[in-house]
Amino acid sequence: MSKPILVFQAPIATRSGYGDHSRDILKSLFELDKYDIKVVPTRWGTTPQDQINPQTEFGKRILENLVTNLNSPPDVFIQVSVANEFRKMGKYNIGITAGVETTIAPQEFILASNQMDLIITPSEFTKETLSKTSYTKVDKQTNKEVGKIQLDKPCEVLFEGVDLNVYNSKSEFSILDKVDTDFNFLYVGHWLAGDLGHDRKDVGMMIKTFCTVFKSLPKKQQPGLIIKTSHAGFSVGEREDLATKILELTKEFGDKCPSIHLVWGDLSESELNSLYNDDKVKAMLMFTKGEGYGRPLAEFATTGKPIVVSDWSGYKDFLPKENTVYLEGELKEVHTSASNKFLIKESKWFYVDYSKAASKMFDVYNNYKTYLTKSAGLKTNIQNNFSLSKMTSKLDTILTKYVKVIKKVELKLPTIKKL
Repeated sequence: MSKPILVFQAPIATRSGYGDHSRDILKSLFELDKYDIKVVPTRWGTTPQDQINPQTEFGKRILENLVTNLNSPPDVFIQVSVANEFRKMGKYNIGITAGVETTIAPQEFILASNQMDLIITPSEFTKETLSKTSYTKVDKQTNKEVGKIQLDKPCEVLFEGVDLNVYNSKSEFSILDKVDTDFNFLYVGHWLAGDLGHDRKDVGMMIKTFCTVFKSLPKKQQPGLIIKTSHAGFSVGEREDLATKILELTKEFGDKCPSIHLVWGDLSESELNSLYNDDKVKAMLMFTKGEGYGRPLAEFATTGKPIVVSDWSGYKDFLPKENTVYLEGELKEVHTSASNKFLIKESKWFYVDYSKAASKMFDVYNNYKTYLTKSAGLKTNIQNNFSLSKMTSKLDTILTKYVKVIKKVELKLPTIKKL
């Protein structure tokens, strides 16, 4: 009996959040062993495509099953992408997307999602945004309203499971040898488009708020801020551009400016794990305006160290309020400097209250042991509820519920004797 054919189209080789997510889903599909899986790789902007290691069993299996053309519709087609790119290619079609980071999804996301049979998102936040977004459908000839454009396909939540074999609370080596501060906040994420205070991760104002909070402390008592960031690639020119931006942001503080450490390069998962668990890293800090999920936050949560983050969006699924230092703020419209076809300016996202954030940052530093005790539950929660193995089990449940494939059975005719 042959297995149903499943085609998996995703940015499987890219160094991106979608790439990491794609590889984890594919690992789960391989482990379930219910389908004959073929892989169609796609690009993800300008991010490097170097994440398939042919020396590993996983990498070998991907390469053995790569295809570039679909000669006939597969039994199941899974596409991991931004929702506007969804296309119906199989007998049963599943679109997996992190959605958007704002209160409204673009109309193109809804139209393309409705081509699929099932939509899967990583968080309740993303599911809610897609489900609640609605546009008026207007007849072009009469200019009268004739209906609504809204999601009319089922939508399920499948969290991005953390691989506990990689993120294991151990730091086998340090990449922070040159960091001279013993207490450091850590930021991990892209530095995206937008004026100061309006880029999606709000990196610039996070840096300025940090400097404002700790500039008055004696130099030897100041904590540091470690920033692991990039725009999209890892070129020398990009590194110098980011270093210049940091200098421009901090020059007003002069000699009183606390230490800002820029970690550069394409870190492996084991290197990221060591960074998270390094004794010099005491807490994660993020002023983000919105996340479809927030993968670095889930990974860092395995350390059990404090997480200081905006009180909104996808990661609230896996960061319990009682264990997390949530920052207050308000929802406001996306600034024109950050808006694009995905982040539409009519939508809203989260703006941290910098004054209140400053107080919480200082309190975490000043009463660290208290916050460390509070944050211990983050580790337990990820291990018990948000691991890669738990994700595999939930994926199996979803596929069993929705995908009804007729199994191919080899026809065996009885032997006919000659008369």
